[in-house]
Amino acid sequence: MTKDRPRAKPTQQVDASQAKKIKSEAQLAVPETQPDWRAETLDRMRKLILQADPEMIEEQKWKKPSNAMTGVPVWSHDGIVCTGETYQNVVKLTFAKGASLPDPAKLFNSSLEGNTRRAIDIKEGESVDARAFQALVKAAVAFNTSPKATAKVKPAARAKGKAPKSGAQPGKLQKNEQGVVLLSGGNPQIAKGDGDAPVQAYIAAMPGWKRDLGKRLDAIIEQNVPGVLKAVRWNSPFYGVEGKGWFVSFHVLTRYVKVTFFAGMSLRPIPPGGTEKSKEARWIDIYEDDQFDEAQMKTWMRQAAALPGWIP
Repeated sequence: MTKDRPRAKPTQQVDASQAKKIKSEAQLAVPETQPDWRAETLDRMRKLILQADPEMIEEQKWKKPSNAMTGVPVWSHDGIVCTGETYQNVVKLTFAKGASLPDPAKLFNSSLEGNTRRAIDIKEGESVDARAFQALVKAAVAFNTSPKATAKVKPAARAKGKAPKSGAQPGKLQKNEQGVVLLSGGNPQIAKGDGDAPVQAYIAAMPGWKRDLGKRLDAIIEQNVPGVLKAVRWNSPFYGVEGKGWFVSFHVLTRYVKVTFFAGMSLRPIPPGGTEKSKEARWIDIYEDDQFDEAQMKTWMRQAAALPGWIP
């Protein structure tokens, strides 16, 4: 972390009337709408976070009078990755599991006493090593999606007077008939791996009707992108082209399967899912009763494979 060197101030002395005039002119020269340095800093770090992980979920939480009811920005991927808060003198980025993350660049400079969280305090004029920061974000996502992290669950609902769901055992993650752990939304927990085998393991573990959809998607990609590369990353199948990066991935959620094109804004027509915050990525959510447009999916796959992809 580096800090801009302060500029030398002029030593010329002025009387009270001159000082008042100078102050008035300075106020007129700076529009009231000039962005606050804290907002600019937080926005800059937000962009780095979303670039580091296109699957990141961004939300505003914990709205209360102390933050003008605007809430706190929270970035999550299978659990909270980090939060962003602005104070009078610093912008604070707190990593929920920071104490467990490697930090060779020593970006963490706050909340160093605890056993769980770590934070980065950024003061006015300071900059953060973008590459090192994005490495922290990726490490946090990897930690959240690791078997060790996902094995930790909340106490059983029975402790709060609620009956657990049928077939569920208190304190244990749900497993399918193959013994594969199903994470939030029924998404299979498959270890990171390259090649067709881990992708097929993921598809075989997809619950119910989603398994057949996974097979269809996989077949469409293979048929339309010769030599496609496959891998499982962050408990999702990824498909890519040598030298270009990943162009598509899909992920199981409770009621649908999300198919994400990392360069979706360049596809024609543009897939329907996406927001301003998702940058170039666009997606389509496929529900059980949807009319699956296979011809359109084939066209998108061919287009996406021809474009520069996402390289983590």
